[in-house]
Amino acid sequence: MARRYEIILAGTGGQGAIFAGIILADAAARDGKNVVQTQSYGPEARGGASRSEIVISDEEIHYPKVLRPNIALCMSQEACDRYGHRLREGGLLILDADHVARSSTTRAVRVPLAALARQATGKEIVANVVGLGVLVGLTGIVSRQALEAAVRDRAPAGTAELNLKALEAGFETARKIREGRPL
Repeated sequence: MARRYEIILAGTGGQGAIFAGIILADAAARDGKNVVQTQSYGPEARGGASRSEIVISDEEIHYPKVLRPNIALCMSQEACDRYGHRLREGGLLILDADHVARSSTTRAVRVPLAALARQATGKEIVANVVGLGVLVGLTGIVSRQALEAAVRDRAPAGTAELNLKALEAGFETARKIREGRPL
């Protein structure tokens, strides 16, 4: 049976939700899947709301918008308030515990993405890539190899290694979550 995944990556402008969506879409295409990625951001750019919507399917995609996401990564309180409740039943909600204090559901996975990014790389700016590592590590929605290749090719000049360290921190965190170990 064909599977259609709808994903929302959302945060505040400057947190990299759109960049993360582009990387995830690139990885899906590298895995031979059909994919559509769209984005939206407030007029303020930095500080305004931003989101990336990704639809991944092994069949043709007839409608390119996310209606009820299977997966949502929320990196700000505003993002969680806007999109967390839209998750379909049984979906995965990943919250940046450093920036999201409350959620409409108790079934969320809370991960200190900003703190993990600082710990792994010394820079909070790659928290979005840590989040991608957690998301893919928990779901297997794309292959690790494809995601690493997309990060290498899409990272701004001179930041590929930094972003790959962040990605590794995300995969390690997903492993700890799966094993029930503390973060």
